[in-house]
Amino acid sequence: MDIRARLHEDIAARREDLIALTQDLIRIPTLNPPGANYREICDYLDRRLLRAGFHTELIRAEGAIGDSDKHPRWNIVARREGKAPGQCVHFNSHIDVVEVGHGWTTDPFGGEVKEGRIYGRGACDMKGGLAASIIAAEAFIATCPDYAGAIEISGTADEESGGFGGVAYLAEQGYFERVQHVIIPEPLNKDRICLGHRGVWWAEVETKGEIAHGSMPFLGDCAVRHMGAVVAEMEDSLFPALARKRTEMPVVPEGARQSTLNINSIHGGEPEQEEDYTGMPSACVPDRCRMVIDRRFLIEEDIDEVQAEIRAVLERVRDGRPGFDYELKELFRVLPTMTERDAPVVGAVSRAVESVMGREADYVVSPGTYDQKHIDRIGRLKNCIAYGPGVLDLAHKPDEWVGIEDMMQSAEVMALALHELLGG
Repeated sequence: MDIRARLHEDIAARREDLIALTQDLIRIPTLNPPGANYREICDYLDRRLLRAGFHTELIRAEGAIGDSDKHPRWNIVARREGKAPGQCVHFNSHIDVVEVGHGWTTDPFGGEVKEGRIYGRGACDMKGGLAASIIAAEAFIATCPDYAGAIEISGTADEESGGFGGVAYLAEQGYFERVQHVIIPEPLNKDRICLGHRGVWWAEVETKGEIAHGSMPFLGDCAVRHMGAVVAEMEDSLFPALARKRTEMPVVPEGARQSTLNINSIHGGEPEQEEDYTGMPSACVPDRCRMVIDRRFLIEEDIDEVQAEIRAVLERVRDGRPGFDYELKELFRVLPTMTERDAPVVGAVSRAVESVMGREADYVVSPGTYDQKHIDRIGRLKNCIAYGPGVLDLAHKPDEWVGIEDMMQSAEVMALALHELLGG
């Protein structure tokens, strides 16, 4: 029996284990923010991976953005050495999930199995991918016990909020210096290899006014109206200009092959009161209004140009609006990244996809950033891709799900890639 058939047979025997593992992970509500239950899920993974012969480390990202005694940023890194020296393949998955939101018809943390799918927040993004990588590693170890090199599996914090308490922290501590290949099982579809992502620039715009009694607004200056003028200028000039910018990067979906801007939030006037407050608001003209923007840019664009476009919008508003004043503050930036198609990990996964699915893999780029940015920029490791089960469009949506058969096939692809990269 050839290696592909042996791995297929072993993974098929682990089907129920894969389902149960995915359900267990979904049932730990690792919501971020605030960063809940990180230690609980790391302890669960620790027990699982110790049984499979891995050496494990639980690492708190002390001092990182988001880390606190109330919500510590815990990560796990597990490593299993082979029979001989060789290279290291690292599977990295984030353990955090976004807020539940409205519109669910299933229990978001129930892990319900229905018609070949497992439902729950994080099922697709990306606890299904984490489970598939564990099953892949365990099947490969059982089938090829004499492999050379090492296998690593990590579960890391805070990818949904930038990854600074997770992969960025590990990269800063040198954990990727011993790694040659990284596969991140993000949900980009089982027959796609994701080479990288667009860039992102988050910024905060604050418009300024003057507080006054709400019955005499002419004695004050409304910062919210000033912000309205900013939004109007964006609608008139910036959004059309961004829609005309196109990239050669194979970004999916099609709409993300242009530059985009999302207005993430606008806050002006009095702060929101506690839910149990039953009084009325006070009558005041707002003297401050803040807007957070999320600008996604292309590999063909320069970060200085991206910033200059926003400042130009604000200056045009200033020129035409008496009393207008603003502050612009950068929150964070990530430059675009894209691994070369001839990189070793790309070739290994590509050949595995073709072997398992009988068709060539598609090469794509993610519309949003993920933890490849830190492995690339801080870890200095270019040989990194995202590959995993799940439909990208389901991420962060109600009734999120991952297909069981998709996880099975993705696990087989990962196991075959391990065989090519590590032998055995």
